[in-house]
Amino acid sequence: MQHSTSESIYLGASGNPQAKPTDFAFLKVIGKGSFGKVLLAKHKMDGKFYAVKVLHKKVILKRKELFFHLQRERCFPEARARFYAAEIASALGYLHSLNIVYRDLKPENILLDSQGHIVLTDFGLCKEGVSCTDTTSTFCGTPEYLAPEVLRKQPYDNTVDWWCLGSVLYEMLYGLPPFYSRDTAEMYEHILHKPLQLRPGTSNSACSILEGLLEKDRQRRLGAKEDFAEINCHPFFDLINWEDLDQKEIPPPFNPSVAGPEDLQNFDPEFTEEQVPHSICQSPDRSIVNASVLEADDAFIGFSYAPPIEDSFL
Repeated sequence: MQHSTSESIYLGASGNPQAKPTDFAFLKVIGKGSFGKVLLAKHKMDGKFYAVKVLHKKVILKRKELFFHLQRERCFPEARARFYAAEIASALGYLHSLNIVYRDLKPENILLDSQGHIVLTDFGLCKEGVSCTDTTSTFCGTPEYLAPEVLRKQPYDNTVDWWCLGSVLYEMLYGLPPFYSRDTAEMYEHILHKPLQLRPGTSNSACSILEGLLEKDRQRRLGAKEDFAEINCHPFFDLINWEDLDQKEIPPPFNPSVAGPEDLQNFDPEFTEEQVPHSICQSPDRSIVNASVLEADDAFIGFSYAPPIEDSFL
């Protein structure tokens, strides 16, 4: 459902493709990125809760839950990082089995459910139809986690996801992405040419998997030959029973202990203390939004649009 205005709400591909903004009560801001905000919303009919991503069209055209805990604790013990890395790897392996490359793995896109299990979000940069033998060439991703072949604008394959897994695992263990610099140009240079630096105190198996995942040559990278099968048999994961992991029978190392879907204690107050924008479901004259597919804009297929109130996200 689309209407050409200044804001957009992504309601996603779901069992109810006719869903529209007026179907929801928007309760709280729970996240914010460079393109817009994420709002906690409650469906008015069935009472279910959703995270609704609201994007600012103007910003797009011109140009974090695990992240919250990682920011607060700086880094994780190896056992905790192993558990998260295993669940992330399992999710990526499943996507790859469907010929989907994720392409935007970073802590901000990794949530924890109410029991502490990993949930991947934000599939906006996914590329479908890419098998293990296929490549693509679109330049996309987040600077800190871009693989060397993407920076070089070379064709790349699903091993970019294993590079990103290495970057996220490194950040979980050390507190920063592996080649981080405040200077983006310098960071790109480090990604392309600087040798990986590992710190004392990391186990041999952790060092080994980081070196394998963060191999600059994608054809020699861990996962290049057998994809997920190479990842799950690495010694770093020897303590993981993958069948139990897939069934969620391994107790997570951290339980968020939430009281219910409206419990926002694990979201940064920077977001939750913000006011929910008033322009989501009403136009300037206070009439209800009527998002129409007849006014579709090809640049925003799959989105519903709220009325044009300038700078509503500033």
